[in-house]
Amino acid sequence: MGSAITVRGLNEAEKSWLKAESKDAGISMEEFVRRMIRRQREESTRKESVADIWLRHFGPENGVELPPRGQYGYRPLEFPEDEFPLEDEK
Repeated sequence: MGSAITVRGLNEAEKSWLKAESKDAGISMEEFVRRMIRRQREESTRKESVADIWLRHFGPENGVELPPRGQYGYRPLEFPEDEFPLEDEK
């Protein structure tokens, strides 16, 4: 069984908002708060990648269109054997 907490110091506007939001969602105020806490915890623990940060600042919503991603990778150099003989073969 989980722990119980009490939240003190909520003003009437905050309580009314909580009551209305939980009613609109069709759940109890307690379940509504549980879901808010879970969502916030998931968002705060998710690590943002460099690509996510870049898209947030420079993505299509900000007017930057990128070309499709190409394949860039390492290709080893290839030398024809007859052009560069090994020292032993001279």
